[in-house]
Amino acid sequence: MAGHASVSPTVDLKLFGEVFITLFVIMDPPGTIPVFLSLASGQPSKMRRRMAWQAVTVAFVVIVVFAAFGQQILDYLGITLPALQGAGGLLLLLVALQLLTGQVDDPVAKDNVNVALVPLGTPLLAGPGAIVATMVFVSVIDTTEDLIAVAAGIIAVHIVMWIVLRYSVLILRLLRDSGITLVTRIAGLLLSAIAVQLVADAVRAFVDGSG
Repeated sequence: MAGHASVSPTVDLKLFGEVFITLFVIMDPPGTIPVFLSLASGQPSKMRRRMAWQAVTVAFVVIVVFAAFGQQILDYLGITLPALQGAGGLLLLLVALQLLTGQVDDPVAKDNVNVALVPLGTPLLAGPGAIVATMVFVSVIDTTEDLIAVAAGIIAVHIVMWIVLRYSVLILRLLRDSGITLVTRIAGLLLSAIAVQLVADAVRAFVDGSG
């Protein structure tokens, strides 16, 4: 049996680590905690838990769709990556302004829009940066091992994201109304900075001619 070798695919741990770390840094699960807490405040515990998994599920679906069909979708619609980035930045800026001005009183089911889906699931978690990074990793897949590593990295980072959001709900129990207000203002400030950076990067890309 000396000539017998296992043909079962293995995981490229180096590629897995690159995918996981890159998406973790870009999607920044810990950094979404203030935004999630501010959007989930005032909701019953069951609804907050539902928002956590809904946001992560939406992010995962968006990432998977763009991993599989991203370039084809953008080419078909005639959309460039900088345009997608700028649109995501403007959407986040609108949400940031609402948080800063205290206009998010009933974030869930307002006008039949669930904020766990938009803007939390996308474009905050599954934003232009994560989409582009995923498309780049998919473009370098050559073997089954590469495919498994990329898929495992994407799944792992979303599992970590769900854990972070799911248990950040516990923080709400420790915060009073004043604490929620403070977290909401901080979240608005951070989110506005992220939004402005997205728009600035998009404008720079257009000026450089890559858009």
